[in-house]
Amino acid sequence: SRPILDMSYSRHFLDFQGSSIPSSMKKLVVTKLSQNFREAVTLQQDSPVPLPGDGDLLVRNRFVGINASDINYSAGRYDASVKPPFDIGFEGVGEVVALGLSASADYTVGQAVAYVKAGSFAEYTVVPARQAVPLPSVKPEFLTLMVSGATAYISLKELGDLSEGKKVLVTAAAGGTGQFAVQLAKKAKCHVIGTCSSDEKSGFLKSIGCDCTINYKTENVESVLRKDYPEGVDVVYESVGGKMFDLALNSLAIKGRLIVIGFIAGYQNPTGLQPIKAELLPAKLLKKSASIWGFFLNHYLSEYKMALKHLLKMYERGDLVCEVDFGDLSPEGKFTGLESVFRAVDYMYMGKNIGKIVVELPHSVNSKL
Repeated sequence: SRPILDMSYSRHFLDFQGSSIPSSMKKLVVTKLSQNFREAVTLQQDSPVPLPGDGDLLVRNRFVGINASDINYSAGRYDASVKPPFDIGFEGVGEVVALGLSASADYTVGQAVAYVKAGSFAEYTVVPARQAVPLPSVKPEFLTLMVSGATAYISLKELGDLSEGKKVLVTAAAGGTGQFAVQLAKKAKCHVIGTCSSDEKSGFLKSIGCDCTINYKTENVESVLRKDYPEGVDVVYESVGGKMFDLALNSLAIKGRLIVIGFIAGYQNPTGLQPIKAELLPAKLLKKSASIWGFFLNHYLSEYKMALKHLLKMYERGDLVCEVDFGDLSPEGKFTGLESVFRAVDYMYMGKNIGKIVVELPHSVNSKL
């Protein structure tokens, strides 16, 4: 049924009558710029629940995604002009609990949506209707596609020049975005090599089609690549940085491509970087007619909706594994509630996760939604 105008709550938005949206909520706020997430971020207990404008949705978050770059954001590395306090968290999945009149043309209360927008580490987030993605249900698997899946899909499609038989190396292959790079390269009929840090991760990678896994804790990655791939690899999907970047660069084949989607090894440093042996870079590239491509999702937003539509279809057809890690095996157990975002970020930087780290935000049973 159509939602009705609830004059008692706000003149300007549609809502179930008496759906008991609270007036205050918990959210995470950056109160000090630091790459140390625990130092930078504060859990606020009684922030006002924001009101949606005419073209907005008020989304009650059920699942929020953890990204390596959360600590870049808390360190103020994306926009030097923004000063604390500011909201944090990049992506969420939840239900629409209220909406502006214009937004009601396309959305209704109770509808499941996902979004990418700063401020998802909160119980409620206002999302412009045009930025929301309607979903068939509220499932954490959909969250894995919003940033991680889209990054892998667009970067490989636009920059990878993938074709049958090419050798593709994916670093941090069992992580949130690595899992998709592996699967999408396999769909393009490539030979896929994945680096990881445990036998469990290696097993997971084989289960999603990885042809060769290298556990860098027990094997020498450089030696394995030199022995098994003497001609080098055609494409590297690289998110680690530092020594792994140097190693990937040295492993490129003639006309090889190195796609940099991040450099997590350096994010915890004050500069956000870990040194690389860049002085030899021009000679190395020239010698192999090789290339390095940087990829930042925000620069490819024109491709985003198409990519997401394609990924959602693949998942719904059963052609894509969307592995979610709720931290069940972490020392204090599953990541539940905004309080556990801090643990989830630590867990990521310990390299423990298999798949995308997701935090669940439970809601009280007396809600009517």
